[in-house]
Amino acid sequence: MGKRIIQQARGKGSSTYRVNKTVFKYKLQIPKNLKGEGKVLKLLNSGAHTCPLAKIKYSEGTFYIPAFKNMYEGQNINFDEKEVKEGNILRLKNIPVKTKVYSIESRPGDGGKYIKSGGIYATVTRNDEKGVTLLMPSKKEKKFHIDARAVVGVIAGAGRLEKPVLKAGKMFHIKKTKSKLWPRTSALKVNAIDHPFGSGRGKNPKSKIAKRNAPPGAKVGLIRPRRTGKRK
Repeated sequence: MGKRIIQQARGKGSSTYRVNKTVFKYKLQIPKNLKGEGKVLKLLNSGAHTCPLAKIKYSEGTFYIPAFKNMYEGQNINFDEKEVKEGNILRLKNIPVKTKVYSIESRPGDGGKYIKSGGIYATVTRNDEKGVTLLMPSKKEKKFHIDARAVVGVIAGAGRLEKPVLKAGKMFHIKKTKSKLWPRTSALKVNAIDHPFGSGRGKNPKSKIAKRNAPPGAKVGLIRPRRTGKRK
């Protein structure tokens, strides 16, 4: 009798692969209608995120954003675009060139989608009526709408990857907190019963292109590839 391959076992949602909901309770999003000033109520640690989080109070309630470097509890943050200062939330058209920003909106009002990991930032390189161009951490430039908002500053938590993980047990618990499966076994290394590419006889697995109507557990390999065959 066969058994479920690992994709199917994870999809079923057993206790082994179940997400720890308490870790993902903080939603990082900038509210739509921000006016006046806000205050940093508390700095928090979250296992699901790579940076400390800041709980900020404003006129209509509270919200969470990634904390910036040198942030402290009780600090005031301005939303009125009067000055360009660390922590202030401004529209990109009002941010001067060479300013470092994070938590950038993909579209105006969506709450911030880009640059939310520890220690990273984007830099404003060009600012005109057609859009604002930012230099992303990948060293590539990306254009945004002039009314998209961003937080001024650099996210706290830089140097997170500098300390080595000396033993496998620590990495297991780091991944477990974020509900990531680790260690990941190569498909060719497992038994034939456990995966479509299993046993790796001659390292020539079955077609790596999953059929479009394949069930979730069988969608392994290349999912709807744009092209196949050797590149000429």
